[in-house]
Amino acid sequence: MIQLMLPLSAFVIEMLHFLGGIGLLTREICKELFTTKIYWKLLAEQIYQVGMRSTPLVVITAVSTGMVMSLQFGLGLEKFGGKLYVPKLLAVTILREMGPVFTSLMLAARVGAGIASEIGSMVVTQQIDAIRALGTSPIRKIVIPRVLACLIVLPILVGITNVVGNAGGLLIGATELRLDPGFYVLKVLTTSTLSDYLSGFGKSFFFALFISIPSCYFGLTVKNGTKEVGIATTKAVVVSSILILIGDFFLSKLFWIVEKMI
Repeated sequence: MIQLMLPLSAFVIEMLHFLGGIGLLTREICKELFTTKIYWKLLAEQIYQVGMRSTPLVVITAVSTGMVMSLQFGLGLEKFGGKLYVPKLLAVTILREMGPVFTSLMLAARVGAGIASEIGSMVVTQQIDAIRALGTSPIRKIVIPRVLACLIVLPILVGITNVVGNAGGLLIGATELRLDPGFYVLKVLTTSTLSDYLSGFGKSFFFALFISIPSCYFGLTVKNGTKEVGIATTKAVVVSSILILIGDFFLSKLFWIVEKMI
C-alpha cells in the first residue's frame, strides 16, 4: 500500500508544481504583453516557423482524414440507404471536431516539441541568462512571440483543414460512393451553419494556448544539462496533447450551452 501511495503522491506534487508554474508563466506573459513593446520581427519569424512550415503536414492530415471519414461513413450508411447524408455528417464532424483537434495535435507534435527543445537548449547554453544580463526579459523576447504566433496561425490552419478535409471527402464521395459532385458541394454549403464553423474556430484559440504555454514552460524549466532537453520535449508534446483532448470535451459542452442560450 505504501509503495502504491509513493508514486501517486509524487504525481500529485508534480501536477501541482506544473499548474503553479503554468499560472505564474501566464501571469508574466499577460503582464509583459500589455506593458512592453512587441518584437514584430521575431513574431513574423515565428509565424513563418509555426505556420508556413506546418502547412504541408496539416494539408496531408486533412486530406487523409476527409477521405477516410467519407469512405467509412459512406460504406456504413449505404446499408441503410443513407449514403446521401455523408456530405452533411462529414462537414459537421470536420468543422466542429476533427478540423481543430487533428490540426492542434499535429501542431503540438511538431511545434510544441520544437519550442520546448529550442528554449531548453537556450537555457542549457546560458543564452537565457545572457538575455537577462543585457536587461531584456526572456518572456518578452522568447515566449511572447511564440505564443502570439500560435494564436495567429492555428485558427488559419484550422480554416485550411476545414476546406481541404471536405475536399478530400468530396473526392471519395464522387469516385467511390458515386455521389454527384454538385450535389455533394450543395449539401455541404446548405447544411453547414455558421455556429458549426465558429465552434471549431473558437476552440483553436484555446488549443493554441494549450500548445504554446506548456511548451515554453517545459523549455524554461530545463536545468540539468542536455539530457533534460529531450525529457522536456516529450513532456511538452504529451501534456499539450492531453490538454487538447480533455479541453475539447469541455469546450464542446461550453459552445453547446452558448448556442442554446442564443
